[in-house]
Amino acid sequence: MSGTPSAQYSIVLRVEIDHRPGALGEVASAIGHAGGVIGDVALVSVTGDTLIRDITVSAGGEDAWGAISDAITERAGARVLALTDRTFQVHEGGKLETTPKHPLKTRDDLAMAYTPGVARVCLAIADDVALSHDLTLRKNTVAVITDGTAVLGLGDIGPEASMPVMEGKCVLFKEFGDVDAFPLALSTKDTDEIVAICKAVAPTFGGINLEDISAPRCFEIEERLKAELDIPVFHDDQHGTAIVTLAALINACKITDRRLEDVKVLVTGLGAAGIAVTKILLSAGVTDVIGADSKGIVSTKRADYLDGTMNSVKRWYAEMSNPEHLTGHPGDHLAGRDLFIGLSGARIFPAEKLAAMNPDAMVFAMANPNPEVSPEEAAPYARIIATGRSDYPNQINNVLAFPGIFRGALDARAQQITEGMKIAAAHAIADLVAPEDLREDHIIPSVFDRDVAPAVAAAVAAEALAAAGV
Repeated sequence: MSGTPSAQYSIVLRVEIDHRPGALGEVASAIGHAGGVIGDVALVSVTGDTLIRDITVSAGGEDAWGAISDAITERAGARVLALTDRTFQVHEGGKLETTPKHPLKTRDDLAMAYTPGVARVCLAIADDVALSHDLTLRKNTVAVITDGTAVLGLGDIGPEASMPVMEGKCVLFKEFGDVDAFPLALSTKDTDEIVAICKAVAPTFGGINLEDISAPRCFEIEERLKAELDIPVFHDDQHGTAIVTLAALINACKITDRRLEDVKVLVTGLGAAGIAVTKILLSAGVTDVIGADSKGIVSTKRADYLDGTMNSVKRWYAEMSNPEHLTGHPGDHLAGRDLFIGLSGARIFPAEKLAAMNPDAMVFAMANPNPEVSPEEAAPYARIIATGRSDYPNQINNVLAFPGIFRGALDARAQQITEGMKIAAAHAIADLVAPEDLREDHIIPSVFDRDVAPAVAAAVAAEALAAAGV
């Protein structure tokens, strides 16, 4: 079934139309009747009694394209000559390329950029390896590394299929943080091999962004690399989500007149993001958290904790949360909670369950594409609602964090991205919503706010330098 027309399902229709008054209007009417939304209309050529036009149309799904094409033929008497999928067109040949920073136009240019002049630079780095951060692309380059096991909402689709997402991540790094990034999709799921590969390529990069690696391996990989490398290592699925969630909560608390220390939280979904969100909330001062995975509320009294089959990360979670040892379905434990954070899946409980939450409830339902509870259904029970989607207010999106995080870390030449740097980033994001602009449907900046990355970078760099005693 087709949904709301969206750019992700936009097409270009090359249409042959009669050269007469009203003909284009008939085509437009046919497209609208079939559920399409017209964007650009361009004249390609005029031939005798006909015109050829390229018409950009947004549709609700691939299944709608045939209906739109048929409607043009049947209702307008025009002829569709070609149909181009615009999303696939954007990805044709990939979304990245390498371009030189200095042109090579003369022999002198070549002598300095390459042989013989480059030898002097190589020897300088050989004498002092730290110069590689100044005299090579390390100064501004991050590796985006994945094994393709947890790609968006698609799951384990493999390294090759993950590449369009990794390329997109690199585009975001450049567009929002002016950080050069390069994707490395690895054909292994072995934790030891991934760690070894990251260590082997580290001399090329100023930082490593781990991406779309499934839990619980992602936790071990990040921790080992942080301990064994002297460049920042950051798993964005964990910490990017956590930082932006904390930023949203800081501002939501301002509106609802709460202190972080008093907020009672329920988290569903204890994968990479759920664990990291909980950790940053605890670091920021929240003290009362309960969490649930697919088996229900996590507790030291749960059977898999008692028999030792619960993994180490969730064992930590059980030990630091849920002092009352609650058990069962998360929807049955919303009573007395101030904040629900969903990082799990669609419709895990009826929206009516939210009525048990405290007054001025906050609901961050972040599953994509379908949240745990829809904003429309949550509205009667919650004062503040956030999602991970761009078509609702208060989008909690990692792009608000990671470009600025790495920009600041690279600028300060930080060796790690610390908890203090993450919390500083969250406050920087929250502070970009001015007090006079803060309201229930505006607790977080837009992902297109160009002030975000510089503000985050400045806060992260300042925290890094302060921690280093600079």
